[in-house]
Amino acid sequence: MLSLSLLALTMSSRNLHSTLLVLSLFFSLSIADDRAILSKLSASLTSSPSGWTGTSYCQWTGIKCDSSNRVTSINLASKSLSGTLPAELSQLSQLKTLALQRNSLSGTLPSFANLTTLQELFLDSNNFTSVPRDFLLGLTNLRTLSISDNSNLSPWKIPDYLSESTDLGTFAASNSGIFGTIPDIFDSFQNFQNLRLSYNNLNGVLPKTFWGSGIQNLWLNSQAIGLSGSIDVLSSMPQLSQVWLFANAFTGPVPDLSKCLNLFDLQLRDNHFTGILPPSLTELPKLINISLQNNKLQGQFPEFKSGVNATLGDTNSFCRSSAGPCDPQVNVLLAVAGALSYPISLAEAWTGNDACAKWTFVTCDSRGKSVRTLNFAKQHFSGTISPALSNLTSLQNLLLSDNNLTGSIPESLTTLDQLVALDVSNNNLTGPVPSFAPTVKITANGNSFIGKDVDSEDGNGKKSGSGSDDGVQLSDNVASMERSTWSVTATIVITVLLMFMRVC
Repeated sequence: MLSLSLLALTMSSRNLHSTLLVLSLFFSLSIADDRAILSKLSASLTSSPSGWTGTSYCQWTGIKCDSSNRVTSINLASKSLSGTLPAELSQLSQLKTLALQRNSLSGTLPSFANLTTLQELFLDSNNFTSVPRDFLLGLTNLRTLSISDNSNLSPWKIPDYLSESTDLGTFAASNSGIFGTIPDIFDSFQNFQNLRLSYNNLNGVLPKTFWGSGIQNLWLNSQAIGLSGSIDVLSSMPQLSQVWLFANAFTGPVPDLSKCLNLFDLQLRDNHFTGILPPSLTELPKLINISLQNNKLQGQFPEFKSGVNATLGDTNSFCRSSAGPCDPQVNVLLAVAGALSYPISLAEAWTGNDACAKWTFVTCDSRGKSVRTLNFAKQHFSGTISPALSNLTSLQNLLLSDNNLTGSIPESLTTLDQLVALDVSNNNLTGPVPSFAPTVKITANGNSFIGKDVDSEDGNGKKSGSGSDDGVQLSDNVASMERSTWSVTATIVITVLLMFMRVC
């Protein structure tokens, strides 16, 4: 190793003069390359930009250079430009800003792969037709990308490698041909604030890494297929100020947004939201605009503060058409629905403020006053059995068979002194069966773990989370593989060094 170091030092001293000459030549060629690349850009356009004349390219309109005459910025926004972009743009190795928005540029976008100096890229409102796979690869200093309103782009996906751009703060790509899911990479960014992906073809659920992020403006509205699932993650995003999720396929309840103190614009219309609105929604201090129409929201009609532009429509399933409390039996049944994640079928069927007014699955007494039977058999519901059922004091029959219910049978149901039948067969219930009165017929077959606590024991009777011999053996095998890999790597490195010394 010492001989190798001395050899390197001798060669370095001997070639110092040559190295300086090479660096000088490289510097001169770089300046010439910048000039040549701008000339190629000019030639690729239908007509040269105004003011692009003379040999002093750093004085051309929209061009900025550093003290070494290296191009650092090209700003030709709104210049009525047409034509294409040359691939050589990525060779402007000191370029920080490229602003070409609001023109009529077309063709395939060039790759900017590994242009590590690039910080701002504005390409929106043009007519580009395709995006290369390595379009944004290795842009480690990228802060802003805006490519919205390029409706002619062929379908493309947001690349996972965008996580390398840890300084990214704005990604704007509305109406730009994006399809697929939103990648779960938002924990990679240090100061991400703006995500604008409206009018694309996105599907799937909101990324888990939205959780706790600093996103302020979230525009995901109007997807052709539609984003789906819950929006619960919004409750953990306290920096939100504007949220556009309308015209999608989101489901479930609207979450508690009480931590979003800067939220002023919330657009949730045209989805499949169900459930009761959280009371905190009407108390948001900066809320100005909210749209909730064309959903199936339930519970009490919301009453927003004066000055809030609230659009509620007439398709929701609020218990009343104006502010005021819901009937007690309605509240109980809504709690039951909540334990099932507010199925859309219940939200569509349970309207009005009278549970005995021909509500599906509900049978009342002859007077039409008290709920006697609740029959959810074979409805494919998932969730748990709500303890709130004990407040239906006249309930006689509770039929919940052939669903996907989990958890245990609530102890509170034993207080229903008129109950005669409880059928929970063919579910996934666990835990003990409470002690009901002898007059109650209990049907609980088809629940493999009834009478067992699956949270504390596995199928072999072992406590969950306890260690096992298999786990120890797996750890030993992994350690052995790591030692073997290190040994092979070290051998390769030594062999290469010996070969290098022989050559020298």
